[in-house]
Amino acid sequence: MTPQAQDQVLWHLFREGEKQALGRLVERYYRVLKHYGLKFMVDEAVVEDCIQELFLQLWQNRLQINETDSVKHYLLKALRHHVLQYLRSQKRLVFEELDWDTSVAEDTDSEMLMIRQESLSSMMQQIRTQLDSLPTREREALYLRYYENLSIPEIAEVMHVNRQSVSNFLQKALHKLRSRWLTPIG
Repeated sequence: MTPQAQDQVLWHLFREGEKQALGRLVERYYRVLKHYGLKFMVDEAVVEDCIQELFLQLWQNRLQINETDSVKHYLLKALRHHVLQYLRSQKRLVFEELDWDTSVAEDTDSEMLMIRQESLSSMMQQIRTQLDSLPTREREALYLRYYENLSIPEIAEVMHVNRQSVSNFLQKALHKLRSRWLTPIG
């Protein structure tokens, strides 16, 4: 059974009232959600609180929640809503002013750790510098597309923009990265 099919089964069981199914979803997605939440430049404790609040609300509203094609997409979108709601309640930042963190998390998987080998550190620094120079929305779209593997329609829903805007964000960001890249890869 594919991970997405497993997610569908867990989602269905959770909606039927099985606490263990919700627990399994928490286990599967906590790290991904925390990593994504930290990109909004809020304290780790705030992200953890938002995740806890998200899953508590899911449990409380399970009877009103619909089926979803992608549990991961649903959870990322819901967490984004919770974090932005927190920021609005703090009246500290307007969304457009948020700084999008492009650093790689310390608890990354083994594939990312291999990329960080000594021989690639200078290339990674160049990439980070280039990503940091992109506008916030372009960085967020790139992250959701290439780090979280969301589709353009899913990104549009998460970011609350239309599909064309997502395509534009991605196209502009990739064009800027290509045009600014000074050292050929290889």
